[in-house]
Amino acid sequence: MTDSHEIMGGKVLVYRRERSGYWQCSTYLNGRRWRTSTREDSLLLAKEFAEDWFITLKGKSRAGELKSGKMFKEAAEQFLREYEVITHGERNPRYVEGHGHRLGLHLLPYFGNMIVTEITPGVVQEYRVHRMTSRLHPKTGEPVKPSRSTLHHEIVTLRLVLKTANRHGWLPHVPDLTAPYRSSNKIEHRAWFSPEEYKRLYEATRARSKRPGIAAWQNRAAAHLHDYVLFMANTGLRPDEAARLEFRDVAIVKDEATGERILEIEVRGKRGVGFCKSMPGAVLPFKRIQERIGGETTARLFAKVQRKMFTTILNELDLKKDRDGNARTAYSLRHTYICFRLLEGADIYQVAKNCRTSVEMIEKHYAVHLKNTLDAAAINVRKRKKEAKPRAASAEQTKPTKQRPPKVLKEPV
Repeated sequence: MTDSHEIMGGKVLVYRRERSGYWQCSTYLNGRRWRTSTREDSLLLAKEFAEDWFITLKGKSRAGELKSGKMFKEAAEQFLREYEVITHGERNPRYVEGHGHRLGLHLLPYFGNMIVTEITPGVVQEYRVHRMTSRLHPKTGEPVKPSRSTLHHEIVTLRLVLKTANRHGWLPHVPDLTAPYRSSNKIEHRAWFSPEEYKRLYEATRARSKRPGIAAWQNRAAAHLHDYVLFMANTGLRPDEAARLEFRDVAIVKDEATGERILEIEVRGKRGVGFCKSMPGAVLPFKRIQERIGGETTARLFAKVQRKMFTTILNELDLKKDRDGNARTAYSLRHTYICFRLLEGADIYQVAKNCRTSVEMIEKHYAVHLKNTLDAAAINVRKRKKEAKPRAASAEQTKPTKQRPPKVLKEPV
């Protein structure tokens, strides 16, 4: 805390956290600590709010209306104790650690002393507002908003803790934590390199690796980056999967179906252990990496990648962002692999299996913007026009005409 004040004879504490624009208040009543946000940036108004809040709590205490039960921090401790044991080996350790970091940094300071039954959809919405307005930029003073994915992960952790409380009978039901006021999400395609852009990229990385007059270590780093680009675009690995890849996880084999030499890769990523079969274009970069590093079985292929150099090359080529403003990163090489396979007419189910993802994800984020996935023959279907039948003759035309007998002229008398 940077500033705190006692009121009501020391029974209530009004304080403001570091880098927070609003004052908070807390008190100790009925054997537990109560706290809430005043939603005021003025100390005078915050003190008035705190007095009214304390008097209301005292009234509820006398009437027996103060709720009691397990606090959020107790449910969080139980969740961390269970989650790490039950998901051992099924979840990436970094993913498990992420829940603990989010609880310690954001969720426990805000919800820690609340009873789990007090956490309603309205309270969660106040938390979203707090996260988007409480952190101020040190120079401009403007609120620094967390990214959408950051806030989403925090709400996921909050939901898991509340589910733990529900399983143990501390919470009758898990509240609705979906964000209100949101329309249906716009489906945006992932940033990738078109065939022309990808050619410009690998030609630039190759030229940089052969640039004269640079230090040997720089030449080596540039050559490694060039092989990294080719390897990633021909395997579709995620950057974190490539970072864990060891030489013992990769084997050069002859594909029985095509007769080409490819890589069989045992991938260790966020979904556990999976397998990948590369394109033939990944074999030569892998051999060069093997010669460069030494090829010890436990050595990592991409322990260190010059990402700053990669970004510099993208900026030089004006490829850092696509036409929609989406930033291209090392992850874009995976997206490029998927799009290239779809452009060549590969089966989407087999691509999904090879990339350890779902068909739904590929259809949603990749295939939606590729024109060759639309079959013009199936779209431009026209109903066959019926042949015109010969016109039927009218009834008068078809009615047989009666032949009248010729008139007999009478002879004059």
